[in-house]
Amino acid sequence: MTARPIYLDYHATSPCDPRVLEAMLPAFGEAFGNASSRQHAFGREAESLVEEARARVAALIACDPREIVFTSGATESNNLAIKGAAEILQERGRHIITSRIEHKAVLDACQRLERRGFRLTYLGTARDGRVRVEDAVDAMADDTVFVSLMLANNEIGTLQPVAEVARLCRERGIWLHSDAVQALPYILCRVEDLGVDLLSI
Repeated sequence: MTARPIYLDYHATSPCDPRVLEAMLPAFGEAFGNASSRQHAFGREAESLVEEARARVAALIACDPREIVFTSGATESNNLAIKGAAEILQERGRHIITSRIEHKAVLDACQRLERRGFRLTYLGTARDGRVRVEDAVDAMADDTVFVSLMLANNEIGTLQPVAEVARLCRERGIWLHSDAVQALPYILCRVEDLGVDLLSI
């Protein structure tokens, strides 16, 4: 008998939960319409399923359903948040703060902005793998417009002080994005409790 390999990276990808598959099956079969094509019954049925999903996600993170934007996955979500915020806020300033231990999707987006002339500050961590709030404060400048700080690290699992940093950002009119993809299965990620402006899940 051949031994099956053991897979230990369910943070990266995992089999589809049977409950998710069951919920999605209608969209793969009878409810196949384009949710943006409301002029016919097929589109309206698909739109209804999308809006139900939007409401369920909004309830999960305690926000308005109109604030939910579906993307193809976490990388696209992070890119949309980071590059979109930079584009919107660049007239106010071009300084962005993030950490050295962010997911590659976040670091790649930040490095791309750096090549476009944005100034980036990459925060280190203490020995416990957490960003120090005081380091984030020290990095904030007059032209800081955006901070991106993951909620849970995808490799070592440390929880970052997002709510504390968010409070300081709000006082200064700085937007805060958090990549909470790795956190959502394990802890509550309520937008109002975290104080974030943008959340990737």
